[in-house]
Amino acid sequence: MNLVCVIGNVAAAPELRHTAAGRAVCSFRVAVSRPGSADADFFDVVTWERQAEVCAEYLSVGRRVGIEGRLHHSSWESEGERRSKVEIVAHRVELLGGPRGSEGSVAAE
Repeated sequence: MNLVCVIGNVAAAPELRHTAAGRAVCSFRVAVSRPGSADADFFDVVTWERQAEVCAEYLSVGRRVGIEGRLHHSSWESEGERRSKVEIVAHRVELLGGPRGSEGSVAAE
């Protein structure tokens, strides 16, 4: 089973782009506080299609979000060095806090 759920704050502005095939993809970073500590863990998050468009429109740095998705590991070679990263591919992004009436879910369909 590959399932991850986190609650945190958007730490980097969402970036919306489109693939060569025209699919919308949005990426952003989220900071998740460690219980009992002033430290946080940072995770890269990716959303697709309509959810990507909505995240790009409504998310901003500092916005509290709940994210449900799966972990995705990718690796590549760059300038002769092997690189890799793990990111969260979000199936659901829940907008938390913020202005009254702004809470809601951005679910993948």
